[in-house]
Amino acid sequence: MTVTFLGTGTSQGVPVIGCECDVCRSLDFRDKRLRVSVHLQINDKSIIFDSGPDFRQQVLRERIKKLDALLFTHEHKDHTSGLDDIRAYNFMHNYDMPLYGEERVINQLKQEFSYIFSGHNYPGIPRVKLFPITEEPFDLFGTTVIPIRVKHYKLPVLGFRINNFTYITDVNYIADAELAKIAGSEVIVLGALRKEPHISHFSLGEAVELLSQLKPRQAYLTHISHLMGLHHEVEAELPDFINLAYDGLKIAL
Repeated sequence: MTVTFLGTGTSQGVPVIGCECDVCRSLDFRDKRLRVSVHLQINDKSIIFDSGPDFRQQVLRERIKKLDALLFTHEHKDHTSGLDDIRAYNFMHNYDMPLYGEERVINQLKQEFSYIFSGHNYPGIPRVKLFPITEEPFDLFGTTVIPIRVKHYKLPVLGFRINNFTYITDVNYIADAELAKIAGSEVIVLGALRKEPHISHFSLGEAVELLSQLKPRQAYLTHISHLMGLHHEVEAELPDFINLAYDGLKIAL
């Protein structure tokens, strides 16, 4: 399995519009962060978690010519608003795009992209096939996906574990029963917004503390804001097994 970080930024991305801080003015490519998303290549299957507003730019950059499924962690706009751009895959491969998400998330998609689901099949609209999921494991092209329930303040969000890879973005609380599902993962991706505490995201210190308990071989932090600090400076502060992810980073499992 190959994992590519399509985007590692929070909802505003980095740089933030109008901001003149050191991070937003940085020339280090690792400080340029599109909205959070990740691509998994599992044998011949291409899977993406979340389609935010930068979806088109991300798949063009990584030359992702085929997409077999799109999984949603939750319904916030920075995770869903690029859905319309799956049309290119509909046209190229002539199939309806499988979308996996909780019933609540699917209902939100139906509201925000009502033209897709109106029943009026206007030529050129995205073609989708809906697969409602719960907290129960499900099969995806012969691979078991284990949903992990986390909280994003009061909003329930799903992370996903596939084999020895676990991916969790918007999070500030994980119950013990869900931590047990993560335990033993070789690689963990975890959201960490900034150094200061936040009402709905783990801070850097909270994420490092949790990862130190889980002890994966390698961990990457994502969903990062400009308030985290410069990439190279934060990297120097982290334990050896934890890195800040950056856009375009590829890892092999």
